[in-house]
Amino acid sequence: MKLASFNAGDIQTYGVLSGDTLLEPGEAFRARYPDLRAVIAAGVLAALKTGEVATRYDVESVEFLPLLPNPDKILCVGANYRPHIEEMGREIPDYPVVFVRFPGSQTGHKQPILRPMASLKFDFEGELAVIISKPARHVPRSDAFEYVAGYCCFMDGSVRDWQKHTMQFTPGKNFDRSGSMGPWLVTCDEVTDPTALSLATRVNGEVMQEGRVADLVFDIPALIEYCSTFTRLLPGDVIATGTPGGVGAARTPKRWLKAGDCIEVEIPGVGLLVNPVADE
Repeated sequence: MKLASFNAGDIQTYGVLSGDTLLEPGEAFRARYPDLRAVIAAGVLAALKTGEVATRYDVESVEFLPLLPNPDKILCVGANYRPHIEEMGREIPDYPVVFVRFPGSQTGHKQPILRPMASLKFDFEGELAVIISKPARHVPRSDAFEYVAGYCCFMDGSVRDWQKHTMQFTPGKNFDRSGSMGPWLVTCDEVTDPTALSLATRVNGEVMQEGRVADLVFDIPALIEYCSTFTRLLPGDVIATGTPGGVGAARTPKRWLKAGDCIEVEIPGVGLLVNPVADE
């Protein structure tokens, strides 16, 4: 099952993808569960398959929102594919490199991501993101997948000079609408083995990054175990698992995103996340 958050006119809502149509659940269901985070927290994702449909929307007629517009936490993992670690001149870390993104730094599928006025060094990082299904604390890796609601594509737009101002990544990862998440959540029944997934990032149709989830330094169970040890993961929280090699900062010449570019993150079996680039 695939689920998306979107605006239909003045209404912020969500629905199940069926072909080229988004099926919005009935009014009573939405009154009780006003957004996808509430649906996940209540453990009623499966009810969307068989429940009443209020409205059908063509996917081309809606404005996609970030998959989870209001997560409690977006945790991102850096330096988690060996080729990316090497191209950035880093050592293999002993522990996951974790930083945070704020919800306002994200936008939805087909919406513009913004190169900030403060920098020309705007870079791309395509990733697989994991959506948490239920409260999680001190989860052993053997139980980690019991806490996964599903997966989506993630574009961790990085403002490299601001990222390097200090040892902390936060400023360079949180400019307004500099990243994206979507187009939809794919539930675990459709992705039974995430290690079999591959990822590609394209800029204007040219492949820049390619990787396999099997090549993560810290795999999904390890990330859930680690993150749930230092914080309580909540339903709808997002863990972005890291990016493969090929980022713009490591290329000769550098390949910075600019207005008019189109960035695509594709994970077969999960989705194709597409965003034009605009200047702030």
